[in-house]
Amino acid sequence: MKITRKRALQILGVVAASGIIGLCLVVVYFAKTLPSIDELSNQQITQSTRIYDRTGTILLYEISNGARRTVVPFNEIPQTVKDATVAIEDSNFYNEPAYDWKGIVRAFLADLLSGGIVQGGSTITQQLARTAFLTLHQTLTRKIKELILAIRLNDYYSKDQILDMYLNEVTYGPNIAGVQEASLDYFGVPVSQLNLAQSAILAALPQAPTYYSPWGDHVNDLLNRQKLVLQKMYQLGKISQQQLNDALAYKIVFQPQSISSMKAPNFVMAVQNYLVQKYGEDMVDRGGLKVITTLDWNLQQQAEQAVATGVARNQQLYQAYNGALVAEDPQTGQVLAMVGSRNYFATSSLPLGCTPSVNCKFDPNFNVATQGLRQPGSSLKPFVYLTAFQMGYSPDTILMDVPTEFSTSPACPVIPDFSAPPNPKCFHPQNFEGDFVGPVSIRDALAQSINVPAVEMLYLVGEAHAIQNAASFGFTTLNDPSQYGLSLVLGGGAVHLIDEVSAYSVLAADGMKHAQSMILQVQDLQGNILESYEDQATRVADTQSVRLVNDVLSDAAARAPLMGASQNLTVFPGYDVALKTGTSNDYRDAWAMGYTPSLVVGVWAGNNDNSAMQKNGSSILAAVPIWSAFMRQALPEVQNETFTQPDPVTETKPMLDGQYLVNGQIHSDLYYINKDDPTGPVPADPAIDPQYKNWEAATQAWVGQHPWILQTQGVAATSTTAASSTP
Repeated sequence: MKITRKRALQILGVVAASGIIGLCLVVVYFAKTLPSIDELSNQQITQSTRIYDRTGTILLYEISNGARRTVVPFNEIPQTVKDATVAIEDSNFYNEPAYDWKGIVRAFLADLLSGGIVQGGSTITQQLARTAFLTLHQTLTRKIKELILAIRLNDYYSKDQILDMYLNEVTYGPNIAGVQEASLDYFGVPVSQLNLAQSAILAALPQAPTYYSPWGDHVNDLLNRQKLVLQKMYQLGKISQQQLNDALAYKIVFQPQSISSMKAPNFVMAVQNYLVQKYGEDMVDRGGLKVITTLDWNLQQQAEQAVATGVARNQQLYQAYNGALVAEDPQTGQVLAMVGSRNYFATSSLPLGCTPSVNCKFDPNFNVATQGLRQPGSSLKPFVYLTAFQMGYSPDTILMDVPTEFSTSPACPVIPDFSAPPNPKCFHPQNFEGDFVGPVSIRDALAQSINVPAVEMLYLVGEAHAIQNAASFGFTTLNDPSQYGLSLVLGGGAVHLIDEVSAYSVLAADGMKHAQSMILQVQDLQGNILESYEDQATRVADTQSVRLVNDVLSDAAARAPLMGASQNLTVFPGYDVALKTGTSNDYRDAWAMGYTPSLVVGVWAGNNDNSAMQKNGSSILAAVPIWSAFMRQALPEVQNETFTQPDPVTETKPMLDGQYLVNGQIHSDLYYINKDDPTGPVPADPAIDPQYKNWEAATQAWVGQHPWILQTQGVAATSTTAASSTP
């Protein structure tokens, strides 16, 4: 049937009219269900979100929007606060109706493309309507109600009255509503005393108050948003260039958080950030969620005590003012304890108190476990050696611990001169004690954390291969092989403590990676389960290579020469415990990474400003005591398991089989090994490898200085190497 143009227009007209009528009916319906102007002063009842430990009985923290609010008259709010808020939230506020059609269209298109509500497009009036009177869920229905209510507010109140209500109503942080409470909490002064820089901070918060919290993990993002607020104020003509410059130069100092009722604060803040990212600020602040976390309250208390006691000792002995600890169940990936700093509630009046703008040795609210990017030192070595085991090497394989120049630049002598001024083109690492022991097995090299063999091993397995392996284990920040070079194995990169604990958990779990989690269950106000823990396990390494690493790291006799007088701190009678330490250059970071099949514990000690510890504050002295103190209390509370032993490794090739003296001669590994095929034939021309010249020269120079070595049987003794490492 042919439809004429006239008929088509009639049909379109009917459809359009029906749509308009339908929309009008929807608007009328919703308008009748909304509060009248006389009812707008009655606030909607909201409920707190409660965060519990793993038993669901220990309340760690209660998040409630608007629990504390002090209404302040509009004339007592500085003009800078008003202008800053309007500039960043709704620059056309005084000239527009209750809505911004352009913003609505932009939000509609974004929502349409994403298939959900992802963008607001709201004016200050709409935000007031939503915050004070509407539900939390981002739906089309709520957006319609929000628009209707905003129009009512705009018709009844002046713009100043709306801004007044907004500034006294809006959320500036968990349990902080209104500018007066925000000013008192964050700056310790009434809002009337705020300067321009502080005003811009408050204006920056409402978009995402939990994310931008001055006591949270994203203070730098808050300061960047403050700069954006100030620039918008300048662009709108609200401040001069000089005022802008002065505000940007002003050093912001925040008050310490005074929520002593919060338990496990670093852990709670991490959980809160997760909830906000997944469910939104409104739902977390007002939605009455019940959150059961993975935290073991007993272990958490023990962790806090171990860190506090250990850091107090480190401060006195080594000028190391902070520490962090993370404990995880390797069989589930559940985080059991987290201490991100020695005292989250320390006051900023302490001599070592700090602000985001000032370097400090101890920052109470900075979570080193999740935020800190620190050099891991030798704690990365196990993952390089594991890569080697996957390629056919074994704990018996011999490496040469001799003075070696790894740079092939002509500017670098083949035999390094350690007394010469440093040359950035050259790379010839030394060991902790400055001496070299010659032929050494991988077992001793790893257990005693000897540096030169580790660099040789990284070259043999390949930097890209080792980094790829590390990433699969859980390291998220080591992603550019060209950035590190061979120094990676000595801690040349930077990692998060929580990532390193995740990686060591794979070793403890026999090569299985269980996704890290801090949540067991989240329920909404009606008791509906929004999410619950599900083990996400993937195999990332074969059991044999992992078991070889575990066999070495749990060998107390092998690590004894390194530990010396501290050996007793690393042995727990009746328990099978593996341990690896790490100390970064100049003693800036000290690590202790220890584990059993049931528990992984990582400890970091140092200073927030990356300054060096004094008096050679190494991992053994600064980190191991904290780790040991916690382990002695924690081990009786977890299942006692032993590591599965690896299968025997048999190899008949020189160096790989533990033999380094062949036909009365000693050569470097590259004389016998093609790094692309380590278990294959001996290279026909080893000089093809660019490192061969340096390695062979270094080996022969050392043999020349130790001729007695040619009279030995040429088999490395197990666990008798003198300590000469970076712990």
